[in-house]
Amino acid sequence: MAKVTKDTLIGEALMIDMGIAEVLMESGMHCVGCPASQAESIEEACAVHGMETQPLVDKINEYLANK
Repeated sequence: MAKVTKDTLIGEALMIDMGIAEVLMESGMHCVGCPASQAESIEEACAVHGMETQPLVDKINEYLANK
């Protein structure tokens, strides 16, 4: 099973599973399609959006585990 960490780049996460885009958007990251976001880590993207990183990482990994 694939997993992400706080250091996983947004682009890498989307390459694992495009469904992660929906998880990100539901969490408030609506710039998933922005070219700059592709090179940001999940941790960096969370910092930009004022979000805590670990809950989002957990939510993405839960999504992946339930596929």
